[in-house]
Amino acid sequence: MTTKPLDPAVVPRQAAPPEDAVRPGRVTLRGTVRTGRRRTIPRSVRRSVGPVGLVLLWLLTSATGVLPETVLASPVDVVQQAVELTRSGELPDAIAASGRRAAIGFVIGASVALGLSLLAGLFRLGEDVVDSSMGMFRAIPWVGLIPLFIVWFGIEETPKIALVALGVTYPLYFNIYGGIRSTDAQLVEAARMMGLGRLGLITYVILPSALPGALVGLRYALSTAWLALVFAEQINADAGLGYLMSNAQQYFRTDVIVLCLVVYALLGLTCDLAVRILSRRLLSWRANFEGGA
Repeated sequence: MTTKPLDPAVVPRQAAPPEDAVRPGRVTLRGTVRTGRRRTIPRSVRRSVGPVGLVLLWLLTSATGVLPETVLASPVDVVQQAVELTRSGELPDAIAASGRRAAIGFVIGASVALGLSLLAGLFRLGEDVVDSSMGMFRAIPWVGLIPLFIVWFGIEETPKIALVALGVTYPLYFNIYGGIRSTDAQLVEAARMMGLGRLGLITYVILPSALPGALVGLRYALSTAWLALVFAEQINADAGLGYLMSNAQQYFRTDVIVLCLVVYALLGLTCDLAVRILSRRLLSWRANFEGGA
């Protein structure tokens, strides 16, 4: 028995979907291709609207006299002061001194946080010994320890670095520890069934699963390092951005104070941008939600 070919005229044609039905959605994942003809404002422009608007408002209120110079210097005065301090070398030297303190304190705090988080996250005994103590010490405001650090370490560089290290330790510890303990148990069991030992399980399963949390903690730790440095450099500093701010406070130089705060903010944003770029490279294998348009 043979079958007759179908007549093309008889076969019903599927109606083409309307134009609105094939319009791409707004929710995307990283790694997917965004299609469509819709033109949007670049994200870099949208992200700069807020800061630029605040600066323009600041400039307008200063120029019209609504914001007097005795309260806050104008952006023009801040820029002029930045140029003068840069030419004299005071601002670069201050940035170098503050950066050195922040770097040393960050390395110490990150090393302590990494060791404690691995001990508490990988071993139950370590969790019982370390995590409860970290939770207790976390409830103590680290800024309130400045007088105690002065008693212990004096008024030289050590208390400044110790305060930065303490501020870095907590966010890194809790994020790395949480990342380790949030590893999928089924993934761990599957790795064991494939023959991975303890070291291989930690290297190829647990640590990669904890990497997103660790990078989030790194962002918090870097911002906390600069915040701690603002307080630390008020302890009898003879160099750094805090030293410039202390001298400016005595002479009511709001332009220098604002300039130092802006430099602190720019240094923090630079570190945050570096971590964001690092996160995109290290987590390129993950399809992350990026929000709507």
